[in-house]
Amino acid sequence: MVDGDAAQREWRVTGMDCGSCAAKVRGAVERIPGVAEVDVALMAERLRLTLDETKASPEAVEKAVRGVGFGIAPKGAMPEKPKGGFVLPDGALPDPSPADDDAEAEQETPEAPAPKWYGSSKGRLVICTGALLALAWAVRLAFSGEISHWAFVLATLIGLVPVARRAFAMARARMPFTIEMLMTFAAGGALVIGESEEAALVVFLFAVGELLEGVSASKARDSIRALSKLVPKTARLEVGAKTRKIPAEKLQVGQVVQIRPGDRIPCDGEVVGGTSGVDESPVTGESVPRLKEPGAAVFAGSINAEALLRVRVTKAAEDNTIARIVRLVEEAESARAPTERFIDRFSRVYMPAVVGAALLVALVPPLTYGLAWGEWIYRALALLLIGCPCALVISVPASITSALSTGARNGLLMKGGAVIEAAARTTHVAFDKTGTLTHGKPRVTDVVVLKGDEGDLLSLAAGVESGTSHPLAQEICAEADRKGVTVAPTTGSRALPGQGAEALIDGMTICVGSPRLAEDRGALTGGVRSHVAALESEGKTVVIVLRDDVPQGLLALRDEPRADAADAVAQLRDLGITAVMLTGDNPRTAQAIAEGIGIEHRSELMPEDKVAAIRDLASDARVMMIGDGINDAPALAAAHVGVAMGSGTDVALETADAAILRNRVSDAAGKIRLARATMTNIRQNIAIALGLKAVFLVTTVLGITGLWIAILADTGATVLVTMNALRLLLFRPTGLAAAPTTIRRAPLATAPVIH
Repeated sequence: MVDGDAAQREWRVTGMDCGSCAAKVRGAVERIPGVAEVDVALMAERLRLTLDETKASPEAVEKAVRGVGFGIAPKGAMPEKPKGGFVLPDGALPDPSPADDDAEAEQETPEAPAPKWYGSSKGRLVICTGALLALAWAVRLAFSGEISHWAFVLATLIGLVPVARRAFAMARARMPFTIEMLMTFAAGGALVIGESEEAALVVFLFAVGELLEGVSASKARDSIRALSKLVPKTARLEVGAKTRKIPAEKLQVGQVVQIRPGDRIPCDGEVVGGTSGVDESPVTGESVPRLKEPGAAVFAGSINAEALLRVRVTKAAEDNTIARIVRLVEEAESARAPTERFIDRFSRVYMPAVVGAALLVALVPPLTYGLAWGEWIYRALALLLIGCPCALVISVPASITSALSTGARNGLLMKGGAVIEAAARTTHVAFDKTGTLTHGKPRVTDVVVLKGDEGDLLSLAAGVESGTSHPLAQEICAEADRKGVTVAPTTGSRALPGQGAEALIDGMTICVGSPRLAEDRGALTGGVRSHVAALESEGKTVVIVLRDDVPQGLLALRDEPRADAADAVAQLRDLGITAVMLTGDNPRTAQAIAEGIGIEHRSELMPEDKVAAIRDLASDARVMMIGDGINDAPALAAAHVGVAMGSGTDVALETADAAILRNRVSDAAGKIRLARATMTNIRQNIAIALGLKAVFLVTTVLGITGLWIAILADTGATVLVTMNALRLLLFRPTGLAAAPTTIRRAPLATAPVIH
């Protein structure tokens, strides 16, 4: 239970290269009085905890982290360079601290590049130990065995000093079972039993392995770094008739910025001037640029392709699309998968067990059977090195981080490893209808002319509906505009509640209303009635246009399925997943939509009914629910995995476990493919880590392999696991080739928006 005086604090920790590094940081601070809820994110380089400052100070936390060899700085401060390891360049992750003044934006400061491997302390250690090892071999060739022995001893001790220093620092923090301690005992023991040449080789290979782990961790962080770089550092703010550069992070809602052709857009906003194609692929993964006109929404990080745009800022920098994605990806690292939590618990028991086994190997054969002490101590030392769980500990988080980054680049957000693991086990996907499987707004699908021509019919209907805010009325006016029809001038317009509207046009009463209104006025003849019945059987809403109570024609409207809805259901079916549509619509409309896309359906469901339907499905299946509205939030929370469409409400996005940014229904299948590929990758990593150890544990005890093979197997397994996880960065959830780059006009309502 957290004390009332406690508050959450956050730091940036530098120098973490693998899962065991994160475990060391966690172990160092967990034992401090007043510290609770410790969360260490390896890839985001973040330490977050709850601290009761009446029992311990922030300085005590920082001292504990520095004591185990890592750099630490408060959130927003300059990162501290650790004694060893790689540091992300400044600006790689969002910095919440604002610039001091606007002058800083006049000239962008180039970002510090990541250090080359030979510029880090680990790189220098590799070079130093390698040179000493080569020198010792040269001495062996040139001089006697006694002199070369001491040359190898010197090479071992010089390379072992920084490792031993870290080992004893960890021991003082009450964490004795670390790879550094095992390495110190193994190399030191090898010197004691006279294996100085092999001890020096082991120290060198250990340094190489540590360096490769650092390089691999840096590569894994590249995707997060790339996301953060999408937003430009500066923006061209309109000030009167002029523009001036200011830091993009200081833009305020309501200000207007100019984006030149070729520039990245610095904010989420609305176009107020200009027309241009905008490449949104950096944000949503959508390969086809979209035409943006006044009134269209644009997103931070997308690229203006053609002409100058003037954009009004609609969201602060910390709430824009990219910041939201980066924050979700970073926070997702804290939501550890059940498999990862199990391995973490397992490794805490595994390490002492390996040390105990090594002691038995060293003592039992000589004491029981009188075998040579030197040989069995040597085998025990090799066993210590083989037993290090680094590769096992990193096997899950490395894959999860790569998957989260790949998903973010493809518009598929998932809030952590637990979500990925649950998504991979999905057997049923439940879709909301309106706004998810359909566009969420009615469209005119049929124009049936009974008298006159289509232009006259639309002109009359749009004239009557032009002053109405009803969605059906707005779509009728939009249809007339799309077809270039001039709206007829009207007088005496009035609404007919629950039935429609009417007005005078050229002295005649024009009425646009429901079939019930036509029937009340005696205008619903046999032929008209059959037309209405046929259209309604297709799940369409029918509007009748009357001139002095004489039918002029029919307009049918329906919330049409998204273009990829049927393909999405087919893709899910190919994955062995059952899809079902949950909707509050009447059975006839629901059936018409469901038959068109080939999906099962349940209709006339209130929000609580959707929750009951999800729970019913979840009783014997693993259910993913996809929706977009406030009324979907309870169902999203009830499902094993709740997924919000990118254009959905804030409530849906916050409640959901994942989001689809591109508003493409087919991305549901892509999300499941990515989750399954990730779990396959994790299983491969665990097999590599445990398989190599199992093989070399046996060969070491039998005396087939020695110390240098043992350390090579340990560090090699860690690097293999990390590199295998990085393959997920190349995974294509859709499996489709990129579409040709052309500009297309799209309705604003379908543009993906992060609220």
